[in-house]
Amino acid sequence: MALSLILACLWLVAANVLGMIPSKDNMWTRAYALIAVGIPLLGFVTYQNGPWIGLLFLVAGMSVLRWPVRYLFVWIKRQFGRADPS
Repeated sequence: MALSLILACLWLVAANVLGMIPSKDNMWTRAYALIAVGIPLLGFVTYQNGPWIGLLFLVAGMSVLRWPVRYLFVWIKRQFGRADPS
């Protein structure tokens, strides 16, 4: 197994363990740290194993970090949504 896949699986396990520990800030600090580590790791996985495996791990990471992804989509929708006709 490639080093990038081992690291990505460890990232997924760490993300799940961190999600089980209670937090005062609703896990946002941990989410930012996981995103900061996960984006370069996703690039490494894609580089070593191809775009389909990279896409698979992107979906897996999005399922773990679903609230930050949801807020990102809401923000994008607000930015590019229809302007108020008034």
